[in-house]
Amino acid sequence: MSLLKSREAILALAILGLLALIASRFPGFVAPANLAAVFTDSSPLILLALGQMVVILTKCIDLSVAANLALCGMVAALMNGAGIPLPLILIGVIALGAALGAFNGMLVWTLGIPSIVVTLGTMTIYRGVIFLLTGGAWINAHQMSPAFKAFPRTVIAGLPVMAWIAVVIIAAVALLMMRTPLGRAFYAVGGNPHAAVYTGISVGRTQFAAFVMAGALAGLTGYLWVARYAVAYVDIAGGFELDVVAACVIGGIAIAGGAGTVAGCVMGALFLGIIKNALPVVGISPFWQMAISGAAILIAIAFNAQSQRAPGRIILKRAEHRT
Repeated sequence: MSLLKSREAILALAILGLLALIASRFPGFVAPANLAAVFTDSSPLILLALGQMVVILTKCIDLSVAANLALCGMVAALMNGAGIPLPLILIGVIALGAALGAFNGMLVWTLGIPSIVVTLGTMTIYRGVIFLLTGGAWINAHQMSPAFKAFPRTVIAGLPVMAWIAVVIIAAVALLMMRTPLGRAFYAVGGNPHAAVYTGISVGRTQFAAFVMAGALAGLTGYLWVARYAVAYVDIAGGFELDVVAACVIGGIAIAGGAGTVAGCVMGALFLGIIKNALPVVGISPFWQMAISGAAILIAIAFNAQSQRAPGRIILKRAEHRT
């Protein structure tokens, strides 16, 4: 593949160009310590985008990931308040997130309901469950144990644990997608579901697995989010599912399914993370931040449509007249 035709190469150049532009106004932004902080801030988006990528590859979409994050984060805070050890909290929220994802996947698989309809419904249900658990009350920093809050912020080799978790998950998902039958099934189901059936792949079961994976990552991210920001409430991460979908689209994950890479997904999340961290620093209004993010999404969709458009066949050729 030519360098200029590689989606990942173009996105990498766009990120470098964006960093150069920001550095011309605020040189301190590109200092190694600040870039590490930007990566850490982008880690929740990266984790959720990786789960969303897998779902989108199978021709589905999960709009409930942010609500899943919020519910699992609240449960993590409640478990911490009950004195449950941190390892059990982590296991519990990952299992809960996976179960919430499995609920989505089961509805899509067994009832044949479009995933966008299912997850719009469960998004509201999961937020409602948080309200039922807490009565709308917040859990604040003073109600959380020091160990609970400290774990994501603990620095190892120059990076917080939250960032290292993102690095490990990126590597694990890349290995899953490239080296395992399940990873190849995700692409097959999204690329050509009818052909996938003939090769013995269950479309419904594969989509179910994708929702479970996205849910588990949302559950893990729920704990990391609540512990890092030391607060849990009903509307935590409200609207964040749109950023997650945007990161996937910008990263070249085809909404129609079957095409996309882990590298592109991660770079799409980093692109949005840089915008959200840098524009306030250089004094640009939040409204422009949203406009720039929206423009990036439209450009990415246009690029996807152009690159996936099959060249038409010439059926009739113009006759040449000989003299």
